[in-house]
Amino acid sequence: MSAVGRVSGLAGVLVVFCLGLASLSASAAERKGRAVTLGAAHIVPYSKEGDPAGSNGDEKTLKTRPLVVDGRVTEWTTGEAHEVTDRSFVVRRALRVNDALPGEKTDKGGHWVWQRGPWLLVDRASGHVTPLKLPEYDASASDVTWFRDYAAYCGVSASGKSLYALVAQVAVRKPVVRKKLGAYDAQHPPWPVCAEAVWQREPLRVTFQPTGKGAESFDLTGNSAVLVEGGDEPDVPADAPQAAGPATRPTAPPQP
Repeated sequence: MSAVGRVSGLAGVLVVFCLGLASLSASAAERKGRAVTLGAAHIVPYSKEGDPAGSNGDEKTLKTRPLVVDGRVTEWTTGEAHEVTDRSFVVRRALRVNDALPGEKTDKGGHWVWQRGPWLLVDRASGHVTPLKLPEYDASASDVTWFRDYAAYCGVSASGKSLYALVAQVAVRKPVVRKKLGAYDAQHPPWPVCAEAVWQREPLRVTFQPTGKGAESFDLTGNSAVLVEGGDEPDVPADAPQAAGPATRPTAPPQP
């Protein structure tokens, strides 16, 4: 074999060796887990004009925190985080949106506004961040109250004319509770649209109180968490039908 051939062969072996080391390093990092934290709070300018759906009208500033994965800021968040499991939590995203009109002259920094965004599901072990699609969630009406892996809130129908009591469960497509509360006036909605939902553990119950209407409560049964986290194996085949979630039944409002 010529010297050139020997050098080429050694180079090929070296490449394979380096790729193997990289693969082992990646696997070790995956097993070790990611460093996921919420950083220090930052107060940013905020207004009804910049976020007409998410603002209550009186806010001038918004408290935000960076979501940091392995030392790198991946998202900005706002509000309190809720621990779903010992490795996963949910937190609301904060969006920085370009508010400049086409052709509008702005300074070098541009014209940006902050808005409240969707909820995020964060896996501490893998560092994976997943936006949650809550059924009929409307930023102008929906104030989410979390318990376990359940999100309780008032939602608005696609037509914008009806208000619903909704309970969504993480990783379940259909809402666990969906009950019409009445008509909704999108042009002149009350504030708040609904009071914060109230959870009760035993029996598992949630109570909704829309402004100007009577309270409505629902008992939830079959309340096991269905969230499949990274490294977990689902108990059903991948092609099994999507679970519809626990059964519910309305109950009388709690006595004052």
